[in-house]
Amino acid sequence: MQSIQQASLVFLMKEDEVLLAQKKRGYAKGKWLGVGGKLEPFENILNCAVRECQEEISVTPTNLEHIATLDFIFPTKPTWSQQVFAYATQTWNGEPKESEEMAPQWFKHEDLPYDNMWSDAIHWMPNILMGEKLYAEFYFDNNLQVSQNNVIIGSPNANTTSNPQKEGGQNG
Repeated sequence: MQSIQQASLVFLMKEDEVLLAQKKRGYAKGKWLGVGGKLEPFENILNCAVRECQEEISVTPTNLEHIATLDFIFPTKPTWSQQVFAYATQTWNGEPKESEEMAPQWFKHEDLPYDNMWSDAIHWMPNILMGEKLYAEFYFDNNLQVSQNNVIIGSPNANTTSNPQKEGGQNG
């Protein structure tokens, strides 16, 4: 795979809830997402994750745990393709606040708004909410729906071979 843009994604967790934020502008406007964004020049991925949380919801996450690596491939829109490093934490400084870009809200694990999220979320969010780590690839069609996916449970690293469990195939 050619080199693609790297980005971060952070999930604040407490008991049976996860914080998502609704995108208020841009191409994902109206969708519920984790908090995160693209890597800036000379920035490492952890610093990116912290910076994005500070900018988008006014919190500083601590004790970030790498829970997933997600490759999002858009064959018809290659500039949208990203490799996303997802993190979870149960500790942070500050209280989540709405910004010009994001409106945060807590959701019970069983009440996630999958109908208003990217179509990939249903394939991996339940796993991370159960505490599993994973690596996944998602290919999107012209309608920005998942057309093919491969989810490997067990490690957030792409090169894992230790007891992976796969969920995958084509949706259609």
